[in-house]
Amino acid sequence: MKVIIVSDTHIPKKAKVLPNRLLQELEEADCIIHAGDWQAKEVFHELQQYGKLYGVSGNVDGEDIKQLMPEKQVVEANGWKIGIVHGHGDKKTTEKRAVEAFNEHVDIIVFGHSHLPVLKFTGKTMLFNPGSVTDKRKLPYYSFGKLILDDEIHAEHVFFKN
Repeated sequence: MKVIIVSDTHIPKKAKVLPNRLLQELEEADCIIHAGDWQAKEVFHELQQYGKLYGVSGNVDGEDIKQLMPEKQVVEANGWKIGIVHGHGDKKTTEKRAVEAFNEHVDIIVFGHSHLPVLKFTGKTMLFNPGSVTDKRKLPYYSFGKLILDDEIHAEHVFFKN
């Protein structure tokens, strides 16, 4: 199962459209995860055209997105439990807030907010932040994530110039 992970799209503030590099990968996706800060409902509708869409709302999302997406959720994909949260809040790091958002065991925690790509483990749980496809901040490249979920997890970031 191929899962494409995005976060912090911030459309139309940081870009008018989703980048072509992401759209190419979406063509072959079994499902998509968006970890918040969509900023426009149009992003939801566009991603939905590519397949099953899971996501959460972020700190810059308005009521229109908050009505569509919860603040956090746990989904199952091909036998793997994935916790999704944006990761914003006060005190602590974004990663710490993401980990503390889930009381139950999950195999993967997908989060956003920082725009910084992360792939590491805390105990037996993978932490994955895809970065941003529209707002790389001080990083050299834009990024999104790709998970292949089978008997094992293959996770990677896709880095690209816009």
